[in-house]
Amino acid sequence: MIEAESKTSHWWQRIPLYLQIAIALILAVSVGILLGGGNPAAGNIALINNLAVPCDLVLKILRALATPLILLAVVHTFLTANIPGTAGRRLFVLLLTNTTVAILIGLLVANILQPGKWGQIRAPEGSADNIKNLDPWALLQNMVPSSVVEPLVNNNVLQIIVIALSFGIVLRALKKEQVASNKINYEALEWVIGTLFDAVVRILEWVIALIPLAVFGIVAKTVALEGFTPFKSLGALIIAVLVALFLQACYYLIRVKIGSWVNPLQFLTGGFDAFMTAFSTSSSTVTMPITFRVLQEKIGLRESSASLGALVGSNFNNDGTALYEAMAALFIAQVLNRNLDLLQQLIVVLTSVFASVGAAGIPNAGLVTMTLVFSSVGLPTQYIALLITVDWFLDRCRTAINVMGDMTVSALLDGKQKKPDVEMIGSESEQLE
Repeated sequence: MIEAESKTSHWWQRIPLYLQIAIALILAVSVGILLGGGNPAAGNIALINNLAVPCDLVLKILRALATPLILLAVVHTFLTANIPGTAGRRLFVLLLTNTTVAILIGLLVANILQPGKWGQIRAPEGSADNIKNLDPWALLQNMVPSSVVEPLVNNNVLQIIVIALSFGIVLRALKKEQVASNKINYEALEWVIGTLFDAVVRILEWVIALIPLAVFGIVAKTVALEGFTPFKSLGALIIAVLVALFLQACYYLIRVKIGSWVNPLQFLTGGFDAFMTAFSTSSSTVTMPITFRVLQEKIGLRESSASLGALVGSNFNNDGTALYEAMAALFIAQVLNRNLDLLQQLIVVLTSVFASVGAAGIPNAGLVTMTLVFSSVGLPTQYIALLITVDWFLDRCRTAINVMGDMTVSALLDGKQKKPDVEMIGSESEQLE
């Protein structure tokens, strides 16, 4: 009886989120055309503006969840990740390098193609004036909060990152000390942080379920007030992001060719199952076991290299998402006809790098951390709602790039010499015994 009621009340959950968004888009366009299609009647303006209320509420909740979510995600990742000393340092350098290159590629493509110039979106009053002109020395001073709770209240992403990294590194060191002295007190702390993280993620899942309603409201309002002109820029954004992701994939293949024994063609064909799973599920976490398997069975990497890149590295690696967030920030600035200067783009780079740490396990991580990236340079976060209309597709593409990044790190950790036959014979003899 209970199971029947549960199935009846949650039937809508069986519809994939991307299909729900597609349905919402079709309905929104229809309603927007009925309400004016760019030439609304004066009497419909109030109704049209109210259509965006669900979207505003969703974004407000996302902004509220973003800072505690990133804080808990980073600390939880540092506590639970099993990283050997020397290999861990090399893993950190590879992940940081790949993420930084991804963001720079994204900014380069966005600056050259300028997708935001293809179709202007009417800016809310005063929104363009909120874009910050940043002082590097003031920025350095502001990275240290006056109190621990201040970053949570003000949604200050850089301060949150400083606190999260500090607590994560210290708690990890304390955990090692307690393990060495045969103490297990850290397990209680690890359980508390893990539980809090899971609780916030559960709330986030509720919010994500409302995204189709938010998409319906913002698209219907935009079509009714401005017609289809603003969506030309979104089409240009899709092209720009795909170009940037392609360049990032080429960068991975070059790194694999130069820094490992793996043939790039073998790398692509062997990892096909992982890439397709990542694209279809839009989750690097779900793809993780498949990535781990293909790295060993189809590409032939050592188990240690495969586990570090696919299992450990995936907790920190979010190259495709970081690339997209940087491009989205520049895109919205272009839409508002307010280009970010070099210093502000540097802030976007720093924020995207650190916001991506530990975000791989968060559902729709790009959507959550994007609120922090936008806030760091004073961009209005309400435009994230318009990006959601194309995010369901781009999210799948960048997830595949995230997985490709994990596999690249594994190949580089494996080195320039293939796994020796002696090692394979030894492992086979141990299994026979």
